[in-house]
Amino acid sequence: MSDLKPAARLPLLFFGMLSLLGGVLAGLARLGWEVPAPAAQAAGVHGPLMIAAFFGTVISLERAVAIGHGWAYLAPLAAGAGGLALLAGAPLVVGQTLGSLAALVLVAASLVAMRRQIAIFTVVLTLAAGCWLLGNLIWIISGEISTAVLWWLLFLVLTIAGERLELTRFLPTPALAQKIFIAIVGLLLVSAIVTVNPLFAAGLLALAIWLLRYDIARRNVSSDGLSRFIAICLLSGYVWLVIAGLLGMTGAFTAGHVWRDAALHSIGLGFVFAMVFGHAPIIFPAVTRIKIPYHPALYLPLVLLHLTLALRVFGGLSDNFALRQQASLLNGLVLIVFIVTMITLVRRNANRGAR
Repeated sequence: MSDLKPAARLPLLFFGMLSLLGGVLAGLARLGWEVPAPAAQAAGVHGPLMIAAFFGTVISLERAVAIGHGWAYLAPLAAGAGGLALLAGAPLVVGQTLGSLAALVLVAASLVAMRRQIAIFTVVLTLAAGCWLLGNLIWIISGEISTAVLWWLLFLVLTIAGERLELTRFLPTPALAQKIFIAIVGLLLVSAIVTVNPLFAAGLLALAIWLLRYDIARRNVSSDGLSRFIAICLLSGYVWLVIAGLLGMTGAFTAGHVWRDAALHSIGLGFVFAMVFGHAPIIFPAVTRIKIPYHPALYLPLVLLHLTLALRVFGGLSDNFALRQQASLLNGLVLIVFIVTMITLVRRNANRGAR
């Protein structure tokens, strides 16, 4: 089966965006906001909607484009369909099964990429896909989302780390640094297996420090235009990963901990979405062939993301539910600002091309 044309990939991306919208609204419902009924009934699966359905769709779509095999698009299709099933109120096992199928296909696609180029970063990307699959299976078996969270976080964290490691080829990275990176990945995997949350947090902290030290973003931040914007997104995201690691070492990743929301969203919003904001002008055109020109307006949603998340984290650390609730709404609005900014830049570029 041949690769899909860019136009045929757009519906898959649209399904992922529906999961993002549903996941954001479900998260707001968890904090007491009134939202549409489909999102309200999905409040208990906010995490799976955001990680498995949305990020699962986006990451597996990118991987499918990279390897160029039509069968690999079954992963984003299944992930997106799983998100729709969760939002539609279908039996939970439907969404779980579709998500697991998506993860299994992503593992297969990652193995194809690893076979083409055996390198540390391709191994890490394959391990990341395996973490997603394992998290889904744990969720099915245990019935508890909290038992799968560490594995889902590893899916996101290792995917980003693997992709950033690939770019260190353009820097004179010492051999010892690569060995340290491998040790950090091993620490994260072992700590997830034995469920020692402070050890897991220490691994996140070590990874953040490694990325701050060796990522090519350190060099690119002194450039200009898009390169500088991406570097600032990355470096600011690594700071949030440091914060998540420090919070986690106090036990914040433990279910029921008063700082759990702050720790999880320092990763999910501060670290992961900073990466999304930075990479979207590159990945979106690669997937859809729709160019997103650089404009300083891209800094607006980035700044708002960090400010609103800082309010949310402060609300969590100070046990101020009202502040955390208000900040969560602002977090959701920031994502809308980002999407509107991207659409505006695309239309602006299209209008220029039509002249």
